Amino acid sequence: MSSFPDYYALLGVTQSATTEEIRQAYKKESLRTHPDRLTKASSAEKKRATEKFQAVADAYYVLSDPTRRSEYDVLYASQPRRSQDPNASSNFFSQFANMFAGAAGGSGAGAGQPGTPPAGQRPDAEGVFSDVFEELLRPEVERRVSWWAYLGAVCGAGVGFIIANIPGLMLGAVAGNRLGAIRDAKGKSVAAVFNQLGGNQKAEILRALAMKVLGSAF
Repeated sequence: MSSFPDYYALLGVTQSATTEEIRQAYKKESLRTHPDRLTKASSAEKKRATEKFQAVADAYYVLSDPTRRSEYDVLYASQPRRSQDPNASSNFFSQFANMFAGAAGGSGAGAGQPGTPPAGQRPDAEGVFSDVFEELLRPEVERRVSWWAYLGAVCGAGVGFIIANIPGLMLGAVAGNRLGAIRDAKGKSVAAVFNQLGGNQKAEILRALAMKVLGSAF
């Protein structure tokens, strides 16, 4: 391997950082590098941001779990050339992901969560992000998915009017609205809803998260 990923440097923490310090560092770096905040970026800029976002997720995935971290540290100490280049992280997982097989069901942060991949695979960056930000993402996402309730009301009203004119319209609107609200609230995880939102909506949510976590909208 020409270069070894320096996950501590990627997250901006020291080797003695606690699990909580690593979690907080990940929150900050993932918000700074999340590609969906770049609504006007070129395809090349979006690609670079996506690669950096993935590398930051890799760093959190490895360092947040005590077993994965200890195995990584053994290699880290033996590598003279360390890099923050996202390609170094990609190369690392292509060669060493299987070393984490024993930690796949570990007790570290994210174990069993959306961002935790099958043994031997690279973590899903969006899954890691949604896992860590679940508590903050939920209210932001729920404010932006009420359109199903409105759509349900409109469709229900239309069907009701066809069947029973004005009274049917009113009853259909109420029923449709309730069904739409159920569709908003159930059946999908916060991560799934967030990933299906439009680019501008995702950027707005990321700015709101940045204000809460970083104290600024980037």
